[in-house]
This record gives sequence, C-alpha cells and structure tokens, in this order.
Amino acid sequence: MSEPHRILLVEDEELNRMLVKAVLARAAVAAVRDAELVDAATLAAARERLADSDFDLILLDINLPDGNGLNLARELAATGEPRPPVVAVTASVLPQDQKAALEAGCDDFLDKPYAAADLVATVARHLGE
Repeated sequence: MSEPHRILLVEDEELNRMLVKAVLARAAVAAVRDAELVDAATLAAARERLADSDFDLILLDINLPDGNGLNLARELAATGEPRPPVVAVTASVLPQDQKAALEAGCDDFLDKPYAAADLVATVARHLGE
C-alpha cells in the first residue's frame, strides 16, 4: 500500500479548517479521503511545516493574520525547485484577484464559499486522482 497523500492546509479560521477536514474525510475518492491533512493558521506556521516536511498539495488562504498568502506562493515559485501544486482558497472572487493568484504561482483558485464537491474535485485533480 502506498503512503497517503499529504496536504498542507493554510487557513487562519478554525471553523474553515474543521470544514475542510470534514469534507475531505467523507470524500468518495479514497486518495482524498485518506490524505493526511496538516494545518497551519499563519504564514509563519506554513513556512515551518514546509521546511520540516514534504507535501503533495497546498490549500492556501490568501488573507492571513501575518500577511498575504500569495507571498508564500511567490516564495515557492521563486525557488525553482519542484513544489506541490498550490490552490488559492479565498472569499475574494474578483477576476483580478484570481489573476493575481495565478501570477503569484498558484496553480488553481477556489472561491469561498465553495461546494463540498468542488473542494473534493479540486483536491483529487491536483493529487492526480
């Protein structure tokens, strides 16, 4: 049996972290359901998690208490090293915000509030399932 996928969830709102965990735990796609979810409530915590471990996907909130999540996406893209896909997850739905996320190095964009099926489909797609 292969190792479960690892997902870094960068989200400052505890309720949103709980919601993502609950949705993914109930996913019909086994690789999504069985994924190990590691959370970080700040950019600083996300940087620590990334320095300590490898991940297969990053779900990245944009508005965090210690800065803009797009800064982390830029940092990851600037290394030139292989990195996991980064999905920007934000309540900001303006076209220019989606464009900014993609230009910063995010691979995808998920609007809050999102349907559970959209979250699962996005995660599954980026995990290659």
